[in-house]
This record gives sequence, C-alpha cells and structure tokens, in this order.
Amino acid sequence: MDPDPVAPLLSTRAIEALQSIDPATLSEVQAFRDDFARFIMPYKFGIDEISTKVGILREEFAELHDYNPIEHISSRLKSPESIEQKVVRKNCEPSFDAIREAITDIAGIRIVCSFQSDVYRVFDLLTAQADVRVLRVKDYIAHPKPNGYKSLHVIVEVPVFLSEGPVMVPVEIQLRTVAMDFWASLEHKIYYKYDGEVPEGLLRDLTDAAGTANQLDVTMENLHRQVRGDDRGTVYSLPASN
Repeated sequence: MDPDPVAPLLSTRAIEALQSIDPATLSEVQAFRDDFARFIMPYKFGIDEISTKVGILREEFAELHDYNPIEHISSRLKSPESIEQKVVRKNCEPSFDAIREAITDIAGIRIVCSFQSDVYRVFDLLTAQADVRVLRVKDYIAHPKPNGYKSLHVIVEVPVFLSEGPVMVPVEIQLRTVAMDFWASLEHKIYYKYDGEVPEGLLRDLTDAAGTANQLDVTMENLHRQVRGDDRGTVYSLPASN
C-alpha cells in the first residue's frame, strides 16, 4: 500500500483564512514578523555570550581546580506572549524602542551553584570581566522575599557584535543554590496549578520549606568547609545592592 501523502502544515480552514486576508494586511503581518525577529535576535546572542562565559569558567574549574562551584546552567528567552503581558503590566508603550528601555529580563540565564558562598564567588568572577557591565543587583539571599524565596538577581549588559556594529544587550542572571532552585521550582508549579490563588495552608508550608532549604544550605556549606579544612564558618562576600 502506498504511504499516505504528507499532511499540510496548516489545516484547510487556516489556509483559506490566510488566502482571504487582503495583501496590505498580509504585508503588515510579514513586516512585523521580520521586525520582531530583528528585535529578539540580539537577546538570543546575549544569552549565548553569557552562556559561553559561564561555560568557560565551569570547564576551567573542572579541569584545573579541585572543586567546581557551578552545578549547571539554563537559559530562556521570553516568548512574544510573555513580552506582551509584561508590556501591559508595566504600562509600556508598545514599540520596540520602548520595550528595549523598559524590559530588561527578555534574555535570562540561571546559574545553579553548590553553596551560597559559591553564588557570590561566581557573581564576582562574571562581573569582573571587562565587557560585563552591572546594571542592577537584587540580593534575595541576604534579603529573602516574604514567602522565603532566595536568589541573587543581576541585570548585566554585554556587547553583541552584529553586522551593523555592536549592540549592548541586557541579560538577567539568576544565581542560586541547588536547594534554592528546588524550592523555587516547586513554588512555580504550585502557583501555576492554583493560578496564583494558593490556599493559605500551602503558603505556610511553602514558607516553612524555604526555612528548611536554607538550613540545609547552611549545614552543607559548613560540612564542605570542614572537609576542605576551612574553619571560618559560613562567610559570604555580599555584592553591593541597589
């Protein structure tokens, strides 16, 4: 039996709808698509730049040092829908220039470290690089959110070299420990399931769990220092916050 023909990418109804759009409207849609591609591309390259820097540090520690503070990294680029939602929340003018100015977390990197002191160590190593400019720091480790959320949020700016010349691109970097990352992942799933309306009992349990995660971080760091022969206790080098 001959195989079935390849199904079209769009349904018949969708194809008919596209065919019914007048040429001027279709041209506008295509122009917007091209403009958005040009808008979002530098943010993707900004992620690539920071990912490369973190990857180099991680490989150096793995090859040349007895301890690697970076457990793993991940990245995300905001979707058009997420950008649109943030434009509405911030009451931002819906133009690409205004969005560039108002929204600084379109490109995002998450760095998960072994211990809390590693978070600040990696922060120092990254931001000491000549082409990395720190725009803003929010230290939710030193000053957790009321629900217990802990992470170090940093907005940096890096140059991306395009054919038309260099473009400075903001990238949000979140640095946290494994325990913080596990808690934050669970919090996100809970808030998503309840669409933000989380029962009071679950909120209490979630806040208690944040305290447990913090105690785990402190205990594991102290054990780590004992194994390495460092008896100073838990000492952090806090970055300047603004």
